[in-house]
Amino acid sequence: MNMPVGPVAQRKPSDDAAGPLPAGCTNFKLRQLTRRVSQHFDRIVAPAGLKTTQYSLLSHIERLGPVSPGVLARAMTMDASTLTRNLKPLLKLGWAELGPGVDGRSRVIVSTAVGRAKRAEAGRLWKRAQLDINARLGNAKVVHLHDLLEECLELLEPEAEGVDG
Repeated sequence: MNMPVGPVAQRKPSDDAAGPLPAGCTNFKLRQLTRRVSQHFDRIVAPAGLKTTQYSLLSHIERLGPVSPGVLARAMTMDASTLTRNLKPLLKLGWAELGPGVDGRSRVIVSTAVGRAKRAEAGRLWKRAQLDINARLGNAKVVHLHDLLEECLELLEPEAEGVDG
């Protein structure tokens, strides 16, 4: 039996679901999309002096704070070393502070007044970037994309893969 050649190969009748087989690398396609979306948001939010990663981190700190680094890293689905690396510029700029936690061994992160003002400034631009994405893709497609991403995130939870995390 000849398998079709091209971007999408057809499933064999013995497969569990009808429809085309995925072609290409999911990781690469997702990275392409996230780079394109990040470039869009970075370009629009740049006048506030923030990158998308910094805006997201400030937003999480403000929403969850005071928050331990571990809780913050889990909420943002990142490892501790990535959080530390992304947090350093915010601490240096005085937009966030790392202070003592409930005991001598723990620490908490809080946003400062300057950080909250910076996040609010960037938030107005962020909203403009999101509305532009909605207009370019269409609201229905963005809602569908968000739903699909949420479903995939749930299915790929580390516990679902049998990985401790």
